[in-house]
Amino acid sequence: MIRVLLVDDQHLIRAGLRMLCDAQPDIEVVGEADNGREAVTLAARLRPDVVVMDLRMPGVDGITATSRILAERPATRILVLTTFGDDDHLYPALTAGACGFLLKDAPPTELLDGIRRAAVGDSPFSPEVLRRLVQRAVHARPDPPRNVSGLTVRERDVLRLVAEGLSNTEIADQLHIGVTTVKTHITSLMTKTDSPNRVRLALFARSV
Repeated sequence: MIRVLLVDDQHLIRAGLRMLCDAQPDIEVVGEADNGREAVTLAARLRPDVVVMDLRMPGVDGITATSRILAERPATRILVLTTFGDDDHLYPALTAGACGFLLKDAPPTELLDGIRRAAVGDSPFSPEVLRRLVQRAVHARPDPPRNVSGLTVRERDVLRLVAEGLSNTEIADQLHIGVTTVKTHITSLMTKTDSPNRVRLALFARSV
């Protein structure tokens, strides 16, 4: 069971998220907070696996709350869910330690997938956010493109779709394979490319 803490200053948003999560057999909402200060307190007491974190809140904002939560419990996975996908919000959130970044207009299935991916150590990003993140990193990267001769044909297919920002479920649908098979390919790709997470794997894909 994935234990989730919801943090958002809008009650209706939290209510909607709780209804969505409560309908899932593998996700349990253990608490709600309407500001960053309360989020830090509840995270310490409730020990959630994943914190779904808004960024703009009165008092202590989501970025500050993220830093404080991770300072106390580094294993906590913090998934940002925000209306604002610009660089002024994205990069401070990642610097604070957020493991993923989703936009509030994302489909419910994308949010649920993001929570599950965050819980197992993945880094979920909205496709448009991931594309921008990778493009910026590629432009700043001095290293020459690397050889991908050791990859199988199917791994190359998966790698291409990771670079486009697709989730595991979307990749599975496109390639007509199981989600578990996609996860196996991504694990293999991370090993072969020496990529510690999905963002670095997407960066690798864009550099070859």
